[in-house]
Amino acid sequence: MTVTEPASDRSVSLGKMLPILFTLCALGAAAFLGWRMWQSYMETPWTRDGTVRAYVVTVTPQVSGRIVQLSVKADQFVRKGDLLMMVEQDDYQIALANAEAAVAQAKANLDNKQAESQRRAELNAIAVSKEEQQTYAAAAAMAEAAYQQALANRDKAKLDLSRTRIVSPVNGYITNLLTQPGDYATSGERALSVIDSDSFWVDGYFEETVLEGIRLGAPASVSLMAYSEPLAGHVIGIGRGIAVSNAEPDASGLATVNPIFTWVRLAQRVPVRVALDNVPPSVRLAAGLTASISIDRNGALIGNTAGEALAVPPLPAEAVPVAPAPVGQSSAASAPSHLPAGATGSP
Repeated sequence: MTVTEPASDRSVSLGKMLPILFTLCALGAAAFLGWRMWQSYMETPWTRDGTVRAYVVTVTPQVSGRIVQLSVKADQFVRKGDLLMMVEQDDYQIALANAEAAVAQAKANLDNKQAESQRRAELNAIAVSKEEQQTYAAAAAMAEAAYQQALANRDKAKLDLSRTRIVSPVNGYITNLLTQPGDYATSGERALSVIDSDSFWVDGYFEETVLEGIRLGAPASVSLMAYSEPLAGHVIGIGRGIAVSNAEPDASGLATVNPIFTWVRLAQRVPVRVALDNVPPSVRLAAGLTASISIDRNGALIGNTAGEALAVPPLPAEAVPVAPAPVGQSSAASAPSHLPAGATGSP
């Protein structure tokens, strides 16, 4: 005899199973999405180890003297050719006046020596000897050399006087200004520094495991810690080497090899240079800012469409090795292979 389960009991059992099924489906979807996010995280080249960089031009006087005028202030923006500072000109004006007087004296002496030599040269052998003619010709030549030397000294005096006006070599910002009017500027010693405002870029230090997905010209997204708005850029350079600590010798000349754990392999980091395509006015770049960088490995290349191959300059024809060709065939130059240099560093 078969006992039939009432319809109400079946509906109660199905009602109990539905929440479990929904929970299992939600867990499965979450696991799948988590796995996809992890795959994207592992495959997308990105790093939080990025730094804003810029070229710093050290302004060094080429002449010495007391600073009589300082035309800039700390953190001021200057354009190329703007006056930064002026060194006292009195000594250099006097030196120029002396040089011009020496030129006039040398020119008068030259004219006299040339006239004497010309008069002796026009006389016959009875009136003047050959030796005397050669003596006066040599004196005229020495006077010519002295005149040229005086001209060179005058040009140097003019150059030194012009160098008392020190102008900005680039567009940029005065940084860490410590020089003040009245200080003594010494030739060859730094007086102030200018950060080139046209040279900002970002260096990202990527693990070697993701270098395969980085190409020259690949689009990049740069997120500065100081600003919420991401900046667009593209890869313009990939480092060819980093410092190898094991190559440093000790005091006795032996190699200094650091011990490692054989079951742990730490990925080295290689610098990748990223150029910023467009910086909005609201973002104030400063060298040293911390940045996170993400590179789109599938995006269209920007600028260098040929990839990394163009980053290797062609060798001169005479420097390309030529392999010996078999008999009856012409020899062909073989392009050298350019491999990244081995490097070590901390992750």
